[in-house]
Amino acid sequence: MKLEARLRRQALAIFKAALRAANPAEAVAGRLAREDFTRYRHIYVVGAGKASAAMARAAERVLGRRITGGLLNVKYGHVAPLRRIELNECGHPVPDQRGVEGARRIAEIAAGAGPDDLVLCLISGGASALLPLPADAITLDEKQEVTKLLLACGASIHEINAVRKHISRIKGGQLARLAWPARVLSLLLSDVIGDDLDVIGSGPTAPDASTFALARAILEKYGIFQRVPASIRERIESGVRGEIPETPKRGERIFTRVRNVVIGSNRLAVDAAAAHARELGFRTLVLSTFVEGETREIARMHAAIAKEIVYAGRPLKPPACVITGGETTVTLRGDGLGGRNQEFVLSAAIDIAGLPNVVVLSAGTDGSDGPTDAAGAIADGRTLARNPRAPEFLARNDSYRYFESVGDLIVTGPTNTNVVDVRLILVGEQQ
Repeated sequence: MKLEARLRRQALAIFKAALRAANPAEAVAGRLAREDFTRYRHIYVVGAGKASAAMARAAERVLGRRITGGLLNVKYGHVAPLRRIELNECGHPVPDQRGVEGARRIAEIAAGAGPDDLVLCLISGGASALLPLPADAITLDEKQEVTKLLLACGASIHEINAVRKHISRIKGGQLARLAWPARVLSLLLSDVIGDDLDVIGSGPTAPDASTFALARAILEKYGIFQRVPASIRERIESGVRGEIPETPKRGERIFTRVRNVVIGSNRLAVDAAAAHARELGFRTLVLSTFVEGETREIARMHAAIAKEIVYAGRPLKPPACVITGGETTVTLRGDGLGGRNQEFVLSAAIDIAGLPNVVVLSAGTDGSDGPTDAAGAIADGRTLARNPRAPEFLARNDSYRYFESVGDLIVTGPTNTNVVDVRLILVGEQQ
């Protein structure tokens, strides 16, 4: 019992090291300190994301009165004290009317910038849902319906954003189009695998590699094309036929005045976690920061690695720490409460039941896992002994209530950052 308790404390310390490395304020301040802003008549700050309030605070600290004004859409509760930039709290992961109103004002600010002005765009995880400006003839309710369908069917963030960009007036490079001929500097805190510029926040200032045809193919892949509202089907079909202009593509002149800079990512957070694990004396392996796929399957793979370490000392001998990053997906089968990190740990807990001195942790760096107040969860080989009904909870996607029952939720509150998820397997010395 004492060994597992110690491993739990160490797992939480390793996760906190990842959070410290993902501090967006320091990254923004460091980048802006290298820029020359004297050539701009006005500086407007816009953007969205769970971490954008902290990013905006750093921008105010560096730029001060040079900022003419600005507005950012943030998730409810994810705020910071600001003087010159306004924050608009709105819905995430399902967009709401406040998000639409804020996105419209952001579009107006960008469109009003002149050739001697700078639009500083701050984007972090959650920006796709927080910048809901539906295309003509599409309502917010219809966009919400599509978002819910995509979240429930197990689509990846790349796929979800490809659809979002083609039913929006601001995503997929369209904010850069609105800002032309002003200069645009976008600072991006990446929450997507591979840090693709056109996927982070649905790429409001980046050339878009996706197309209307791809958006239709994604909806058909998951069998929901006929279930989405008619207005959305009609828009996508019109785009496929070339009757609606595509999102801006690489090589268009608007991007000659745009810079997109990634200032933080899952890889940097995972590297910091690995460094701290080594300081604690663990033999450490970063398996991948590109992990994606069905959460339960990924969890079983991690549990299998834990068993291999326990029984064979491969790929590491204990004390061992295996770390992965990236973003998994959950296909909803029940009506329970949870998120991908909690579901990961619950599934893994079933497979590691009875293993001595093994701890599994998975948590979102934004402090928010699904529609819950938890960042994730932690479990060990004794967890199921405390509540053996884990398979029942997993069957109805009710991981939150399971871990609530055993006291193993990880609750951080808003972290004001977001570089996706960090997963840990810790295996202590075996008797």
